[in-house]
Amino acid sequence: MTRGEVRVNRRQWWTWAIVALAVAAAVAPLVHTWLTNPDDQRLVDLDVYRTGGQMLLEGRPVYAAYTPAPQLLPFTYPPVAAMLAVVLAVMSWETAQWVWTAGIYVTLAVTVWFSFRQVLKGEAVRRYAPWVFGLLMVACAYLMPIRDQVRFGQVDILLVSLCVADCLARRPWWPRGFLIGLATAVKLTPGVFLIYLLVTRQWRTFWMAAFVTAVLTLLPFAVIPQDAADFWFSALLDPERLGANAATTNQSMRGMLIRLYMNETVESAIWLVLVAVVGWFGFRGARDAHRAGDPLAAVALVGLMAVLLSPVAWIHHLAWIVVVLGAIVGDGRDRVRLRVAGGVWLYYVVPVPWWGVALIAAGIPGVSLVLGKIVQNGFGLGALVLVWLLVSWLPKRRELA
Repeated sequence: MTRGEVRVNRRQWWTWAIVALAVAAAVAPLVHTWLTNPDDQRLVDLDVYRTGGQMLLEGRPVYAAYTPAPQLLPFTYPPVAAMLAVVLAVMSWETAQWVWTAGIYVTLAVTVWFSFRQVLKGEAVRRYAPWVFGLLMVACAYLMPIRDQVRFGQVDILLVSLCVADCLARRPWWPRGFLIGLATAVKLTPGVFLIYLLVTRQWRTFWMAAFVTAVLTLLPFAVIPQDAADFWFSALLDPERLGANAATTNQSMRGMLIRLYMNETVESAIWLVLVAVVGWFGFRGARDAHRAGDPLAAVALVGLMAVLLSPVAWIHHLAWIVVVLGAIVGDGRDRVRLRVAGGVWLYYVVPVPWWGVALIAAGIPGVSLVLGKIVQNGFGLGALVLVWLLVSWLPKRRELA
């Protein structure tokens, strides 16, 4: 390595350090807002995770416990997640908040890197890659699903980063499929990637992911058998443990249908039809994107399937929007794709569903109810539009490049 190359590398490291400080300063208002919330509103999901770990340490039933009043939230994750949460339980509450919040931004950085790697590695941007990366980090940090990661102390962006790294790392040092298996065992919904691996015939990765999922699912039956039985044969079958399914924050297709207040049988039948149709369309699109050499678009589509097909998908589950934005941007040379990505970013920065709630409350005859319901479902309907964009529109833009 020449002296000139050494100087460039040192300058790059200093640049990355400055960018890291700039990103920290930019997200500081978000962190301050949510970490100074009243005690009963601060990182409530992190409190759920710690409660699960505390129950194991104290030898008490995990799925019979609730966080302190007034939240009274139950532990809803598979038993292996409670085992992993013991690490959080041995920390003080204050330490856990800071460690978890820092982890959210670290895993967001991993997700942003893999999602926008084509841009960051491009010749036109490479020299300014640290600054572009910092700008992308801040832009993604202010997306509402990512803001909610910090607000609630959620685990979603960690699971997104595991699946993204597993699918998109060029030469992983771990067995490919291991991270998908870990994510699936912790929260089930990443199991959609097992379907993706099947339809794309990535057999070795599929078997590794399935093996890890199975081992981490069966392990609790040997270590905490009663809790494992409580989850798989009781808690898992009660969707109301996750919260009010009709709440605005549930932006899955089922959540949107529930808010129409139809006959339950009719609603279930429509939902099953939609799951079949959207699932077929989305996984077929992911398979085609994989075959076309665009694994990023494939991963983005599978992430959207995790949200839309799930019975319950809160707004923070839409952390997959980061990957979707990266897939739309591509290598950054298509200005049309950049403008579309900008529009998608803005749409998921503002609290669209809550505007719908305000419209319904306004009670304007002939307008409020219909328009309000549509806007209230805005993020879920937007996810459906994004599926169409990635399956039908994006391939045409790739052909024009």
